[in-house]
Amino acid sequence: MSDHLGKLVLAATPMGQYDDASPRLRAALGSADIVAAEDTRRTRALAAGLGVGIAGKLISYYDQVEAARTPGLVEAIETGQTVLVVTDAGMPSVSDPGFRLVAACAEKDLPITCLPGPSAVTTALAVSGLPCERFCFDGFAPRKSGARRTWLAQLVAEPRTVVFFDSPHRLADTLADAAEVLGPDRRVAVCRELTKTYEEVRRGGLAEVARWAADGVKGEITVVLAPGDVVAPQAEDLVGRVQSLVDEGMRLKDACAQVATETGTSKRELYEAALDAR
Repeated sequence: MSDHLGKLVLAATPMGQYDDASPRLRAALGSADIVAAEDTRRTRALAAGLGVGIAGKLISYYDQVEAARTPGLVEAIETGQTVLVVTDAGMPSVSDPGFRLVAACAEKDLPITCLPGPSAVTTALAVSGLPCERFCFDGFAPRKSGARRTWLAQLVAEPRTVVFFDSPHRLADTLADAAEVLGPDRRVAVCRELTKTYEEVRRGGLAEVARWAADGVKGEITVVLAPGDVVAPQAEDLVGRVQSLVDEGMRLKDACAQVATETGTSKRELYEAALDAR
C-alpha cells in the first residue's frame, strides 16, 4: 500500500439543469485520476455542458459491473489515486451505484468524502407540501402487485413521510394499490421531471392522483406519501409486554411505568389491565 493514500469522492450531479452543478463538481471532473460513471456517455455530455475536460480515466460503473470493478477502484485509492463516482443524476449510493465502493473503502479505513448537491429525494420532499420534519426513503416501489401490497401494508401506520421512486409505466398501478391498501384520501405528491423543463407536481388524495396517472405519465418519478394515522395501542394489548418485564424480575408498577413511557399509554390503565388479566 502506498504511504500516500488517495481518496474516494462521491459527487451529486444535476438532475436536469447543468447550472445546478457545483463548482466543486466541475473541479473534481477535471482533476480526478479516475471518474467512475453510471453512464459514461451521460458523464461526457455533462462535462461538455459544463465546459470541463475529463483529464483522468473514465470508466463505467453501473449496477451490473459494480461488484466486479469495486476491488480495482479500492486498489487505485490505496495507491494514491483520487476516484470520483458520479451517477446519471442526483447522489451516488441513493438507489444508484456507489454503496459497495463506500463500504469497501470504509472497511479499509480509506479517505471518503462527498460533494453535496442535487437529490431527487430531498427536492421532492421540499416541494411536496407534506410534513418534512421526519421522513424515510424506501427506494423503488416493488414491481409486482403482491409484493407491492405487502410493502404498502407496512406503511398503514408509518408515522413518517415516505419518499420512494417508481417507474412511470408502473405508477398508475402503484397508486391504485396504495389507494386500496392505505385509503383513497391518504395524501400524496407525485413529482415528475424535477428541475427539468416539464417539471410537474401532482398533489391530492391517493385515489384522485391514481386517476390522473391512469392516463399515462412520462419522465422520472419521485413519490412523497403522507404519514399514516398512528393508532395508539390499547392498554389490554400491552399486558403481555408488562408481564414479560415482571417475569424478568421487575415490580408490576415499575413495569407498567416503563411500558407507558415506551408507548404513550396511561400508566394507570396499564396497571388496571394487568391486574384484571391475573
